[in-house]
Amino acid sequence: MEFNVTRDGLTLAGIYEPAPQPTGTIAILFHGFTSDRGYTPTALLTQLAQRLRAIGVGTVRFDFNGCGHSEGDFANMTVLNEIADAQAVLTAVQTRLAPQRIDLLGHSQGGVVASMLAGYNADLIHKLVLMAPAATLKDDALAGHTRGLVYDPQHIPAQLPLGNGKTLGGFYLRTAQHLPIYETAQNFAGPVCLIHGDADQIVAYSASQRYDAIYPHSTLHLLSGASHSLDGAARDDVLRLATDFIAD
Repeated sequence: MEFNVTRDGLTLAGIYEPAPQPTGTIAILFHGFTSDRGYTPTALLTQLAQRLRAIGVGTVRFDFNGCGHSEGDFANMTVLNEIADAQAVLTAVQTRLAPQRIDLLGHSQGGVVASMLAGYNADLIHKLVLMAPAATLKDDALAGHTRGLVYDPQHIPAQLPLGNGKTLGGFYLRTAQHLPIYETAQNFAGPVCLIHGDADQIVAYSASQRYDAIYPHSTLHLLSGASHSLDGAARDDVLRLATDFIAD
């Protein structure tokens, strides 16, 4: 069912899919950079939601601002305002659905957002699953290379074309250079499941190793041969690891 949320005048397109036999847990799923909440049967978040509902966990998925069916211009997207999107969705889940427990699952940049949101709301979040979390986005911005873009990190232009019809705003990169990713994430002391492919060419698995080092109760799963999209032969492993962790 539709689960739209308004944040600072923008409507974020969301969907709530209750579990047939609910356990009292709701999972919020966060998509990655330039992606969406999942509109095809093969999308990672679509498949995760299906598996989670099968174990009694209802799910909420949504498009970040400027992505999918949500309002906003992608050129204005930053990690900071994606955190604001996520906070608005978290509040809506609390007030509208009143679950007993809330779990967060994020892929790529959505993993960074999930980790920081959990750090800010450590008393509200039950479990956390980070899949190929893109915490290297800060290092990339400091070095002047992001997703194929090359720029002067000391003189970032106002906009940069991504080559896929989207434009990345310079403010995204300026704020990325100063994000307290791990400093915020480490405030969460609950159970964490980290999943990363050792063949990821977009986000080095050292990002997940660093997360693993800061969390007191985390488990890191390095998947042999898996890419950043965690598809192909690795997909079943990802779905199994995530749902087993949430179900445990």
